[in-house]
Amino acid sequence: MPADTVLRQPARSRPRDLLPGRSPWVVMYHSVDDCADDPYNVTVTPARLKQQLRWLRSRGLRGVTVGQLLDARRRGTGRGLVGLTFDDGYGDFAENALPLLRHYDCAATVFVLPGRLGGDNAWDADGPRKPLLTAQGIRAVAAAGMEIGSHGLTHVDLTRLDPERRRAEIEESHALLEELTGRRVHGFCYPYGSVDRATADAVRTAGYRYACAISPGPLTGQFALPRVFVGERDTPWRLELKRCVHPIRRRPWPTGEALHGEAGR
Repeated sequence: MPADTVLRQPARSRPRDLLPGRSPWVVMYHSVDDCADDPYNVTVTPARLKQQLRWLRSRGLRGVTVGQLLDARRRGTGRGLVGLTFDDGYGDFAENALPLLRHYDCAATVFVLPGRLGGDNAWDADGPRKPLLTAQGIRAVAAAGMEIGSHGLTHVDLTRLDPERRRAEIEESHALLEELTGRRVHGFCYPYGSVDRATADAVRTAGYRYACAISPGPLTGQFALPRVFVGERDTPWRLELKRCVHPIRRRPWPTGEALHGEAGR
């Protein structure tokens, strides 16, 4: 199927949650910890995350993995579901985020770096060093009902790599995580949110079912899912605003088994 082709269903057969304008709401977290030194704004305190999850549930919403969200939307049962994602696979997820998610009956997708197991966020040159999940930590998170996805091997901008190295980052991380968890790995997350058509093609070819970006520009569909950043400053009223603005700012969600590009738009 050409990269610029989007399959569409007849309007009468579309599940309501897949109608144009109903873009899936997926939010993006990183680290969950009490950290005063946070130049990249990637850290949310446990107290703030608790407040945000409480707000979510008070609005009749429930946080789920991206895989669960997409499956529900295909069945037409996605109303009230919000995709929760945590990038980079910080070690504090298991200690600080996981207990809160379970308390509020939520789940999340954790995008990890199998090439940096037990390492740290060396790519953040000006920020504090934050430990990443170990292999054992990733298995424990998966066993607790969270979805494990790939963030590449080492957290590099895939759009700046030659095709061979880009393919290695995408395919090797997929194989390593499936071996590590003993489960199928369906999700990918582009480091830095950087994606172009060649990168999206490589992710699809590697056997993933979907991929998350941030603001994917002209690319659409399951291999360029937009996400909304959530940080420490996001109080309940700011979350409500982001929830209301999201359908306006994001392009309509293509129906059917859409891939990732629409030519001429």
